[in-house]
Amino acid sequence: MERSADGVLEGSDIGSQKERVVTKEEWLQKWETGNIGFHKEQGHPLFQKYLDVLLNGRSGLRLFFPLCGKAVEMKWLADMGHNVVGVEVSEQALKEFFAEHNLPYCEEPVPEISGAKKLQSASGNISLYCCSIYDLSSYVSLMITLMEKNSSYLVVTVSYDPNKHKGPPFYVPESEIKSLFGNHCEIKCLQKVDDFSDRHRQWGLDYFLEVLYVLKFVA
Repeated sequence: MERSADGVLEGSDIGSQKERVVTKEEWLQKWETGNIGFHKEQGHPLFQKYLDVLLNGRSGLRLFFPLCGKAVEMKWLADMGHNVVGVEVSEQALKEFFAEHNLPYCEEPVPEISGAKKLQSASGNISLYCCSIYDLSSYVSLMITLMEKNSSYLVVTVSYDPNKHKGPPFYVPESEIKSLFGNHCEIKCLQKVDDFSDRHRQWGLDYFLEVLYVLKFVA
């Protein structure tokens, strides 16, 4: 592993995180206990800053939020006239989304997926599916299958020394983004933001960055 010009570790060494995953049970427990520090009540500032890169002046888009939680951005985009589709394993997260935005919704089963259900807003332009797409390889395959040519995908990763913290959140080097999506996408790093806080210091870290990429599907 080498340090880049901005002092961030790069390379394929992900330390003790190599075999580490967040299980479905762990994720559900985070929602049940309110341990959702990853949720941004005011929306993600990088998403807001680069929204035009995603929309590119277009209207009436169909936008997909994988592992959506109760992201407030879904409401924003629906209010702009876009159609939003989300997937999340925590039914609690989805119900909190509708409740917090005072949105009436209906539920219906998804026969094609065992145990899955769809929660759809009364307006019809927000459809959130409660089911699991947690396996990384199948997640990547799903994203590649869903994306039309010339469509764009905003991805936020985090960067820190993985030998000092086991996660989550997990360190994702740029090399892994390229390995997973490079055969199908043009990949551009839009911005790296210093998000270091006392919480990260308590984890034993000395830096913590959020890294935003835009992936444009070309194949």
